[in-house]
Amino acid sequence: MTFGLTFEKLLLIGLIAVLIIGPERLPRAAESFARLVRKAGEYLRDTKSRMREEMGPELDDVDWRKLDPRQYDPRRIIRDALFEEPQPATPAAVAATIAEPVAPRTAPPVFDAQNRPPFDSEAT
Repeated sequence: MTFGLTFEKLLLIGLIAVLIIGPERLPRAAESFARLVRKAGEYLRDTKSRMREEMGPELDDVDWRKLDPRQYDPRRIIRDALFEEPQPATPAAVAATIAEPVAPRTAPPVFDAQNRPPFDSEAT
């Protein structure tokens, strides 16, 4: 990750830093910047080693490129789905889709003044 920083931009940032900080304070600023970069590297290495300890050896087996969301192009996925050859149906799959006969339906009950529908007094 370069964050859009090119060599020219870094050179310009360095030149501005030299002008702002001044030549007498520049060595101390460079030392503190180097210390910061070193600590950041140690932090990243420590984090990586802790992840390996906690996740176990299967962390090395993960194909991280396969999990990269940038590889999923919806146009390619749809194109592949539309142009792939349909698989012929197997007899077992056809038999599984055939529905079993359903019992005939009975007539719904007729409600009148003597035969009232069920009433739930607790319902709102």
